[in-house]
Amino acid sequence: MSDNFRSRVITQGFERAPNRAMLRAVGFGDADFDKPLVGVANGYSTITPCNLGLNLLAHQAQEGIRASGGMPQMFGTITVSDGISMGTEGMKYSLVSREVIADSIETAVNAQSMDGVLAIGGCDKNMPGAIIAMARMNIPSIFVYGGTIKPGHYQGKDLTIVSAFEAVGQHGAGKLSAAELLEIERHSCPGAGSCGGMYTANTMSSAIEAMGLSLSFSSTMAAEDEEKAHSARASGAALLQAIRQQILPRDIITRPALENAIAVVMAVGGSTNAVLHLLAIAHAAEVPLSLDEFERIRARVPVLCDLKPSGQYVATDLHRAGGIPQVMKMLLVHGCLDGSALTITGQTVAQVLADVPPQPRPDQAVIRPWDSPLYPQGHLAVLRGNLAEEGAVAKITGVKQPCITGPARVFESEEACLAAILRGEISPGDVIVIRYEGPKGGPGMREMLAPTAAIIGAGLGDCVGLITDGRFSGGTYGMVVGHVAPEAAVGGTIALVNPGDIITIDAPNRRLELQVSDEELSQRRQQWQPPAPRYRRGVLAKYAHLVSSSSLGAVTDLHLSP
Repeated sequence: MSDNFRSRVITQGFERAPNRAMLRAVGFGDADFDKPLVGVANGYSTITPCNLGLNLLAHQAQEGIRASGGMPQMFGTITVSDGISMGTEGMKYSLVSREVIADSIETAVNAQSMDGVLAIGGCDKNMPGAIIAMARMNIPSIFVYGGTIKPGHYQGKDLTIVSAFEAVGQHGAGKLSAAELLEIERHSCPGAGSCGGMYTANTMSSAIEAMGLSLSFSSTMAAEDEEKAHSARASGAALLQAIRQQILPRDIITRPALENAIAVVMAVGGSTNAVLHLLAIAHAAEVPLSLDEFERIRARVPVLCDLKPSGQYVATDLHRAGGIPQVMKMLLVHGCLDGSALTITGQTVAQVLADVPPQPRPDQAVIRPWDSPLYPQGHLAVLRGNLAEEGAVAKITGVKQPCITGPARVFESEEACLAAILRGEISPGDVIVIRYEGPKGGPGMREMLAPTAAIIGAGLGDCVGLITDGRFSGGTYGMVVGHVAPEAAVGGTIALVNPGDIITIDAPNRRLELQVSDEELSQRRQQWQPPAPRYRRGVLAKYAHLVSSSSLGAVTDLHLSP
């Protein structure tokens, strides 16, 4: 066993006796002081079903660590439920929580000089928050996903949390009774686990498996299935081996690994939030990555999986069809994945996938054959133009009108927009603008699932556009463009849009244009005044002061870098 463990400090010299005394109180014996000290960052919470089952997994992981010769030390980290806070002021804390999670894991692990960390998370920000911390600390690390929720059922249809949001829009449009809305709400979330479609949680778990920081097949397991507990225990054992071999996160989070993650996100039809989070992870690992790389990879990777929100199936269906390893093997065989990238087990990606067949099984419809994809190119596109000089992000596949030109309907907040939709004030051909919801302006870059789901529910999804400097839930689909940068709060062009201005969203040519002359925009810019900060104290005020543009991942330590 290597002698370069950081926890060796607790055994050196009589002056360390108080350190050992403290550890004896939490269960250390004489022989345990020579073992690796391993953190278990546990995101358990009853706030959200996503994290409800994590405590069981944390204890399984501890047993795997102990059985492999390590000494686990468990500590908690936070979560917030995007689904519960969606559409409220509380949603401003969601993206902020990614930074809080990263900071808390880094603080606990480094304060105790731990030799490695196993992080367990379920809800959306647990995952990128944990990986950001791992990249910063650069000690042996592994991630354990809490698992996906099983689908709910009502009247013969699979339900997810997005079903409930869309039902609100249907009810508002008079297409669904109050009784039916109540039944959909009652049946949408049947138990523990993260939202069941290829929304943000399952997108990020898939990306982390693709990067090699979690065990193969673990990213699509159901939270309540026994195999998830076995995987958590095996993850503890794998981490101990990585500690002995000193396999470090920055050995794994390389440019090829990040490109592999982007390719998998494209192939599974993943969330737009993956763009934001992978940029932030790359920043933490000090790997150059820009929005342009997403567009380059999109052009050569097809959408292979028919998954919600825009498709038919949920993550448990994907798991039964072969999971992320099947998708990765197809990408590898067709030259869209780097098989030499290292994983936490010490194997390369190609070695991990050696026994996976090159084509999906014919008895399933979730994963399409390579020569018959759902779409020939990736779905996440980067749009640019005078409305988004730094870029914006949109899902562009599966929309019936990939080009929309129409008058702007301008709203200064999500709530104002949602109220207008539910009052029936949005017409076919309109382009909705929701601004001052960006990283600084919100602050916190809220997700716009409530208005986008209401648009779908009202039957306007194919004939109305929406742009925002906020972001979208992984459950959003339709002609919607988020992450518009520069954002309104810093004087981006989106701040200069007047009601009735003509806006063009051109998905095939990846353009986002305001049909106003440069001279007129210059005059408007001279008259524009930045709004007063919405918060002057507390975490949201600190976040607004520190956060970077969404085009850079909305990180909070960008200006602290040399």
